[in-house]
Amino acid sequence: VYCMESPENFSRIQLCGSYGAEDELNEAEVNGNWTPQEKALHEARLKAKAKRRLRKSSSRDSTRESLSEPSSIEPGTDPHSPKGKINTNDRKSRTGKGRGLPKKGGAGGKGVWGAAGMVYEMEEPDAKDPNYDESSQGDTIYATVVPELEEGELEKTVNPIVQEYFEHGDTKEVEMLLKELNLGPHRYEFSSLAVSLALEGKASHRELTSRLLSDLSGKMLSGNEMERAFDKILKELPDLILDTPEAPQMLGQFMARAIADHVLPMSFFNRYKGKVDCDYARAALDRASVLLSMKKEIVRLDNVWGVGGGQRPVKHLIKEMNLLLKEYLVSGDVSEAEHCLRDLEVPHFHHELVYEAIVMVLESKGDKAIQMMVNLLKVFWQTGLITLDQMNRGFQRVYDELPEINLDVPHAHSIMESFVDVCFQESVITKQLRDACPSRGRKRFVSEGDGGMIKS
Repeated sequence: VYCMESPENFSRIQLCGSYGAEDELNEAEVNGNWTPQEKALHEARLKAKAKRRLRKSSSRDSTRESLSEPSSIEPGTDPHSPKGKINTNDRKSRTGKGRGLPKKGGAGGKGVWGAAGMVYEMEEPDAKDPNYDESSQGDTIYATVVPELEEGELEKTVNPIVQEYFEHGDTKEVEMLLKELNLGPHRYEFSSLAVSLALEGKASHRELTSRLLSDLSGKMLSGNEMERAFDKILKELPDLILDTPEAPQMLGQFMARAIADHVLPMSFFNRYKGKVDCDYARAALDRASVLLSMKKEIVRLDNVWGVGGGQRPVKHLIKEMNLLLKEYLVSGDVSEAEHCLRDLEVPHFHHELVYEAIVMVLESKGDKAIQMMVNLLKVFWQTGLITLDQMNRGFQRVYDELPEINLDVPHAHSIMESFVDVCFQESVITKQLRDACPSRGRKRFVSEGDGGMIKS
C-alpha cells in the first residue's frame, strides 16, 4: 500500500520485492508518527539508496556479459584456474571488441620501445631546450686523442724503434710508428737520439741513420727541428766521447752528410763557424768543413759511411780482403787486420778471407808467409771472428780448386800439406779437416829399384 501512495514513489515498486516483510511493517509504523519534513527526508534517502543498488546491478550484468562469468564458462573447466581468472595486468582490450591483439601493435602507451622494425628518424635539436647551443650545432667529428709523451718516457719509446730500424732498415715503418705517437714539443729529440745510438753502433748503422734523417726531413721533421737536434748533440759531445772517443769526427761526418742531403741548411754550419768554445764541437765542425770543401770527384758524401754489410758487391769485398792481407804481410799488425775485418761487417763471408790467405801462401816463396798466415788465422780463431764453419769452408774451397791452382803453382800440393800440418799443430783446424787435404804421390823411377817400371 505504501508503494502506491504517490506517483513520486512509483520507482520504488521495482524494489518492493527485495524488501523483507519486517521492513515494510517498520516503515508503516514510523510513517504514521512522522512529520511532513521527516517523511520527505526519509523518501529522499530511499531514492538515493535505490539508485545505488540499480547502478551496482547494471554494472554487474555488463561485466558478466563481456568477461564471460563462470556461468558462461565451458562445462568441465575450473573457474578458479589461471585461464578462468581475469588478468588485471593484461594490456588487451577488455571491451570485447577487436581481435584481442595488443593496443597499437605493442607501441602504445608510455615506457614502450615501439613496434618491431620501427626506424627512428633523426631528431632536430630543439631551440627551446635549455642545453641548446647554437654555436656547437653541426656535424659531429670523432677523433682519437693520443696523450703527449712525457720527457722521461720519450727515450724508452724511441730507442726500441731505432734499434728495430737498424735490423730491418725500412724508413716507412719508422714513419708509420712516429705518426702513432704524440711527441709534442720534443719531436726534435728523435733525431738526436737516433744519431746518439748510431755513434755507438756500426758504420752500417750510421749509414742507415743518415738515410732515415733524409727520408723524414720535410715529412715528419721540419728543418728547424733538425737544426735543434744537431745543436743538442753538439752540446752533449763532452758526454758522448766517454763512450765513443771518435764521436766528434763522426758527428762532423753526420753534419756534412745532412747538408749534402739537404737535411740541414748551409747557414747552420756558418752560424757556428768561429763561435764555438768547446774543443769537441770545434773538432766536429772542422771535420764537416773539410768534407764539404773537398771536390766531389775525391769524396762522395753519399758514401761517407761506406756501403755496410752485405750490401757491398762481392768483388768489392774480395778486393778489400786482399788489401787487408797484403797490408798484414807488410806490417805484421794483427790488431789492425782484425779491426779492418770487423769494419767490413760480413761475418757470413769470412770464409773468403781464409781462402785468400791460403792462396797467398801457395803463391808466396819462403816459410815466412806460412808462419804469418798461421798466426793470423790462429788469432781470428781464438777471438771467434772466424767460426768453425767459415774455417772449414775456406779450406775446403782450396782443396777443391787445388788441381787448377797447381797449374800455376807446380809445388802447390807440397806447400799445402806443410801449411795444413802447421795449422793443425797450432790448433787452427781439426784433425778431420787435416786428413781431408788431398795429396799427390810423386813419380818413382828405375833408379829406385822398380825393375824398369815407372809408378805414380
